[in-house]
Amino acid sequence: MTNKAELIQNARATGFQYERDCTNCCQSTIAAIQDILGVQNESVFKAGSGMAGGIGILCDGVCGGYSGGVMVLSTLFGRDRAHFKDPEVLMPSFELASLLHERYMQEYGSTICKDIHMKLFGRTFDLWDKVDFEAIEMLGAHEDKCTSVVANASAWTTEIILDELEKRGQTLENYA
Repeated sequence: MTNKAELIQNARATGFQYERDCTNCCQSTIAAIQDILGVQNESVFKAGSGMAGGIGILCDGVCGGYSGGVMVLSTLFGRDRAHFKDPEVLMPSFELASLLHERYMQEYGSTICKDIHMKLFGRTFDLWDKVDFEAIEMLGAHEDKCTSVVANASAWTTEIILDELEKRGQTLENYA
């Protein structure tokens, strides 16, 4: 069994690699966490398709790494349809999402894509504009900038998951 620190580091490295090689910050985060923890869910992965670049590559919504992390957290610890009328069942997923939010705030000062771009690149981008899209790529979006954000989101989310499993006295086998 791989230890917690190794799983977190593997999630970081895999998230970085997926964002570099495949792009889509949300799906790269989801895939990294799912692959490292062995909790694949094709529907969740596919649902992340439109969430990249602040949703729809518009950059004015939440970071795809953040939304991907929250999607995996909610898949594992969120409310199911059997408890749809019970709002209390939502609290664990809210608490875990807020932990990821806290990490983003500490590191980037925001969970919003364009704010993170401003911090990393010193400017924002219109990813629908060909010139801006080429500019962000030339500045290292998929070399070391957005890749590092996905790496962090993957590692932080993996750590939150492992901490929650430990707190509950559960293992990944309960969710595979």
